[in-house]
Amino acid sequence: MNEILTLTGKRFEQRKSNGIPMGVNVPTGAIIKLIHIKNLYAELQKIQSFWNNEHVINGALINVQYYKLVAKSNRASAFFKNGKHVPNETVVGARFNEQKNKHIITHFVSMDVLKKTIEKLNEVIKIFENEIAGESLSKEEFEDRSAFDTINFSQYTVKVTEFKHFLKDSCFIEKLFVDMQVNNISGTSIVTLYDVNLDLKNMLSKLGIHISSDRIMNKTTVLLDEQYVKILFDKAPYLVSMAVKDINQMAPYKSMPLSNDGLFHLPSPKDEPTIGVLDTLFDPKVLFSEWVEFHDEISDQISKNPIDYRHGTSVSSLIVAAPDLNPNLDDGCGHFKVRHFGVALAKGFNSFEIIRKISHILETNSDIKVWNLSLGSNDEIRDNFISAEGSILDELQYKYDVIFIIAGTNQVNVHKELQKIGAPADSLNSIVVNSVDFSKKSANYSRQGIVLSFFTKPDVSYYGGGNGDFIKVIEPLGLADVTGTSYAAPLISRKVAYLIHVMGLSREVAKALIIDSAIGWNQNKSFNELALIGHGIVPISISEVLETPEDEIKFMISDVSEKYDSYNYNFPVPIKDSAFPYIAKATMVYFPKTSRSQGVDYTNTELNIKFGRLKDVAKGDPIDPINSDHQNVDDGKPHYLYEENARKLFQKWDNVKHIGEKYSQRKQVKSILNNHNPQWGMSVKTTERLASRDGEGVRFGVVVTLKAIDGVNRIEEFINSAYLRGWLVTRLQVENQIVLFNKLNEEVELD
Repeated sequence: MNEILTLTGKRFEQRKSNGIPMGVNVPTGAIIKLIHIKNLYAELQKIQSFWNNEHVINGALINVQYYKLVAKSNRASAFFKNGKHVPNETVVGARFNEQKNKHIITHFVSMDVLKKTIEKLNEVIKIFENEIAGESLSKEEFEDRSAFDTINFSQYTVKVTEFKHFLKDSCFIEKLFVDMQVNNISGTSIVTLYDVNLDLKNMLSKLGIHISSDRIMNKTTVLLDEQYVKILFDKAPYLVSMAVKDINQMAPYKSMPLSNDGLFHLPSPKDEPTIGVLDTLFDPKVLFSEWVEFHDEISDQISKNPIDYRHGTSVSSLIVAAPDLNPNLDDGCGHFKVRHFGVALAKGFNSFEIIRKISHILETNSDIKVWNLSLGSNDEIRDNFISAEGSILDELQYKYDVIFIIAGTNQVNVHKELQKIGAPADSLNSIVVNSVDFSKKSANYSRQGIVLSFFTKPDVSYYGGGNGDFIKVIEPLGLADVTGTSYAAPLISRKVAYLIHVMGLSREVAKALIIDSAIGWNQNKSFNELALIGHGIVPISISEVLETPEDEIKFMISDVSEKYDSYNYNFPVPIKDSAFPYIAKATMVYFPKTSRSQGVDYTNTELNIKFGRLKDVAKGDPIDPINSDHQNVDDGKPHYLYEENARKLFQKWDNVKHIGEKYSQRKQVKSILNNHNPQWGMSVKTTERLASRDGEGVRFGVVVTLKAIDGVNRIEEFINSAYLRGWLVTRLQVENQIVLFNKLNEEVELD
């Protein structure tokens, strides 16, 4: 087996976008129709009339439904433009229609901007009627440079470029409306309102909803009792961006007590890494309690029953001593200490309170890098927004250098239709884990992703029992056989903690390595497989994650995106007979800032990776990508790709990217495309969804695998060539890292 390599010493170069203007273009086959523009004008007039009679907010909330899923570049550019401020700055929400094939974007604009948009659109209609022959324009007519040369725009208040942008917008916008949704929730609820630049408490008071400050989560989200939810939907349903009930029942799990004959003795803890656990309560009377530091976060005023200690205790037992309990799942990671926070009871949890608790716990326990969260809601996630719990975990992971491992939640009734996963398993920055049995088949209690229609969740699967298989744990009364994603997640937490604490990897590289190990080669999964298994099943032994076959070269690299393009053209893939005898794959992970208020457009930053041979080109992107991705090519030429296809084919906006080639013994060698510089290159391009520059300083981790199609081991050649190109190459040797970890954690006694 070959060791995995770490490449450091050569920073990625950074450059701004070329910013080559592409002009105003419309989609292939587009027909710009005057009647449709008039319909949009009439809809805006109705919207203006509605908001002239509503005085709760100082402005107008307007929903723009597009004909399809739209890229940021094809959102409205003339509608709602206000001087130098672009319409995208007014977006306060985004969702899909029921069929999930159209975007609905919500804007908040001033009444003055709405009035100006109506006036300008009226002028656009006049120009069309007076100057354009016929009732429509084809794409070819629109993009003919001479098409508008004969129009004297000086006699109109709309100039030629603005006129063309309005026409382009009309090709994408299907309709405009005010959303008067119906209330379909009951009970105390967490309600998020659109950001309309008003104090939340004062705005609700105008509607007769009077709340205390401790019920406000942030500037747009509040906890409301059922009667207040009804008032809000009766008086101002247009204000509600999203709403979910607050009390969650825990997703079920199965437990069968056993005799205690198989109990074992554990040594006292020393310098082992510590994993944080957020769960139900822990019983300090169990035999491994010396390994667990327990913090009871449940009020003493609340009664606690024996059942409240079972789930949390069993989860911590796996983190501490999984190999002792389950020798068939010996991962080679040893034992771990646990800092266990009891934040919920067996009967369920209050989302609003648990969010506050987790935020405080993270802030006051900054030394913990890996957190296990095996709590999950019985309720299903929503199609158009991330759960409040998932969102806060994403926010904390962006803010702090931590990673959450989360259980994928379990099916209530295994004989009924598959449920969607429950909160917080929709957290995008976390590693979400589903279960398989020991035959690697999806467990019968599995619930399914995908999140927001295209994000792959769960991320991976692991052994959690099911289909007649069980995992052994320690509960307060002794040994028990259990099944559930609750028990698969802590087994992955152990691996991630080992990679970060013992092997010294960043969380980005550790997550990428875990996912990459599960994918393997030729793992083209169907939508249903991704929804149940995720990217794949993680190997049991940590050595299988940290080593690679002798016909492969696997290396890890990490850097920071500071500008539009972070690139490095110095990867010396070995050459044989003037060709590259390799296929390649790469897995990239980053932890973006997210915005729950943006609905389905949840991730603020997109990092797109390209990896492949260098081409001999005078301008444009010199990389020939292994996955034929031609997004973000700065060569001034149009490269059309529908947003829906970009998300499906290239995981656009996803914070996990996997690109790769299929392995086949019939695979041919790759020719050299640049004889002057026969290297491979990597480029990571950054796209911002909002105007807040959230992508600056985002760290990414990449795991690259080169597989020799002739089976020859050329790792030494790669290492030597990398040294000559200025790289510092480190072999990831497990024994050496363990020695280093122990040395760094020795207690030094001073005389």
